[in-house]
Amino acid sequence: MSTNLHPMLNVAIKAARAAGAIINRAALDVESVRISQKQINDFVTEVDHASEKVIIETLLTAYPGHGILAEESGSQHGAKDSEFVWIIDPLDGTTNFIHGFPVYCVSIALSVRGKIEQAVIYDPSRNDLFTSTKGRGAYLNERRIRVSKRTQLKECLVSTGFPFRPGDNFKNYLAMMGDVMQRTAGLRRPGAAALDLAYVAAGYTDGFFETGLSIWDVAAGSLLVAEAGGLIGNFTGEADFLDQKECLAGTPRVYGQLVQILGKYSKFASAGDKAALRQSAEDPGAGAAPDETASGEADTAPGPLGDAPF
Repeated sequence: MSTNLHPMLNVAIKAARAAGAIINRAALDVESVRISQKQINDFVTEVDHASEKVIIETLLTAYPGHGILAEESGSQHGAKDSEFVWIIDPLDGTTNFIHGFPVYCVSIALSVRGKIEQAVIYDPSRNDLFTSTKGRGAYLNERRIRVSKRTQLKECLVSTGFPFRPGDNFKNYLAMMGDVMQRTAGLRRPGAAALDLAYVAAGYTDGFFETGLSIWDVAAGSLLVAEAGGLIGNFTGEADFLDQKECLAGTPRVYGQLVQILGKYSKFASAGDKAALRQSAEDPGAGAAPDETASGEADTAPGPLGDAPF
């Protein structure tokens, strides 16, 4: 642990690495890991529980007066009325882990009076450690990171997550993806939202969007993106998004362009935008396809489109 880091961040790093060691050991024989299902397509393993347990023990040993909000155990542990709350996803990307697909991570954030002030995202399969303290920048393995310098959407790589739960609006998501895919260099779905946000912070991708995410999926990543010079909020560009199950992140110029494209799909969109979206869904010919020569700048983004062209 570094003596130059904030002491609370050092403890979070210790917790993340301890959890990562459990995950890496289990990954050597993933076929023997016990799996249960929280709901359709939403899995939890004994590794999630063991990882969460060691994280909570590490944090509360150092800070017994702090609160805990964890994906598997909720608020069962820690103080109930503390201004300091650790927000934990012990294994983001559980489905990937179950299949041996090496895209998953540990995510730990500290909220102080409702604001994220410390963040750790640890990718145990690559030994990549993303860290941030509010006001001190974002780092990958102790190297300062910044969001990418790309400004034109047509040159950008954007990541997302697919809907997978019963009741998710698949048709709406296909339309969103179609709108974005036509205007970018590529769309990716790695399968671990916390790591997706860390990759935006590191400049590996230029933007990210997803619905249905919980606070433990996005808390740590939100600080990394902001401290790396990016913007993060909901689809309409509002910054207070952590509990809204709607996340959009990107470089400043790219973020603005994505808000113009995705804002109409937000549950917070204006009544007019929602009506236009419904109309274009009912009449696919109502929306015009984007000009192939468009620069991708914000002022060239077309209006609402119909269903995705695939």
